[in-house]
Amino acid sequence: MSARLVRHATLEVGPGGENAICIDGHPIGLGKFKPDTAKRVQRLRMGLPIGSFESDGQIIDEEIHLLVRRLARRGLLEYRLGSAPDSADQVVIEPQVPDYWPQLPKVRDADVLVLSRFAYLRRRGNEMVLESPRAGALLRIHDPKIAAAIATLSAPQQVKRLRRRNGSPTLELLSLLMDCQILFKIDPVRDSGLRPTEGDSHLVFWDFHDLLFHARSTEGRHANPSGGTFRYAGLISPLPAVRPGWPGEKIDLRGYTGEGSEAISPAAKLLRERRSTRTFDSQQPITLAELSKFLDGVARVQAQWSLELEEFGDNGPVAEYAARPYPAAGAGYEIELYLAVDKCEGLARGFYHYDAGEHALVAIVVRHQDLDAQLVGAQFAMGAPGLPQILITIAARFGRISWKYSSLAYALILKDAGVLIQTLYLMATDMGLGACAIGSVNIDLFAKMTGIDFHVEGPVGQFAIGRAAQSCPTTDVISSGNEP
Repeated sequence: MSARLVRHATLEVGPGGENAICIDGHPIGLGKFKPDTAKRVQRLRMGLPIGSFESDGQIIDEEIHLLVRRLARRGLLEYRLGSAPDSADQVVIEPQVPDYWPQLPKVRDADVLVLSRFAYLRRRGNEMVLESPRAGALLRIHDPKIAAAIATLSAPQQVKRLRRRNGSPTLELLSLLMDCQILFKIDPVRDSGLRPTEGDSHLVFWDFHDLLFHARSTEGRHANPSGGTFRYAGLISPLPAVRPGWPGEKIDLRGYTGEGSEAISPAAKLLRERRSTRTFDSQQPITLAELSKFLDGVARVQAQWSLELEEFGDNGPVAEYAARPYPAAGAGYEIELYLAVDKCEGLARGFYHYDAGEHALVAIVVRHQDLDAQLVGAQFAMGAPGLPQILITIAARFGRISWKYSSLAYALILKDAGVLIQTLYLMATDMGLGACAIGSVNIDLFAKMTGIDFHVEGPVGQFAIGRAAQSCPTTDVISSGNEP
């Protein structure tokens, strides 16, 4: 296996011997190296064998190792497998998360392997790629025989028998696929079902399409362009803001609607006053008392009860319920609120979970750089001149909904998030606070901050609140991560 630069990066050496990686015309300095190291660095263009600087976890060449790991953290490397250093690619590994580094868990001939139910093979341009929402990397498959051999692992196969076939994957490739959780090991005697055998009990809840949608429609677990990229501008005209009317007779409703502000109900007035605010008053931040009132109005548990489910007859499971101010699918109320606080009078800067049952904030110890990254990410998504005073991450305990619902569990969670976002907007408007919904969210960063696996509990939206600046502009656009 070799490490090499990704296709959009080039390696350049300046007149003074300075090495740099150039990406779309922008150089990233790497510094000067010893003559022998500088010569070996050039091999990153075609592929530098990993075994030449690292073997079995032991560092052989520290200078090369540091450089390669630095490039890997920036997402500038891919990894190739071939029958020989100068041969055609058989498989190329594309990292999808920033900290990916290929690992090689032990694979023995007696092991029985099977494909993950989340693995899928698809065409991407002129390439065939194998990927999974659980994987930290995807694989470009260049050898059709390898693709065919991997397909046979839809049923459990013993490694020894698999390797007898022509074009079968090498032990190194099988090990990489296990590392990416595209393959997993089973005990054919004790494992009665593949679904509960793969991963933990929380993973059992997930349907394939739901986990894929969650991982690919958020940031953190893929390397695809995300946000307002306007990818079809120049190819297809934008659709009109208001749908063209249907042909036929129209029934004019304006005569039934009262004119003037006195005819508008308080609820309708609140809806019409709702706006998105991206600029906050850094001199007069929101107070802890205001935050308490805000959370009490939008998310505090109003009542709790238990119910034996009639669908199962006598001795059926008992489900717990907890009503909150907004509606939720099946009264599941799977949503949890986490607060990244930059400025709030009476509350220290930090990361908190809102305990809706106790109406309390619980501090969570996180690294300062992770808290900063979450706040800066929200600032970028909003296109704001400064950090939000408070960033609310709307997270879901996925199993709370998928325990009951099949096929549409994640869709219901997103609907619940949308309902809650409108509730947050209306409460902020009623209290005279600034607020802005944010469409993009980094699920990998949240997992690092909380220590919770992304498939157990994770973000499905974000919402910024604070005291609006006096002359701040307002819009009705939900920030999606690339707004101007």
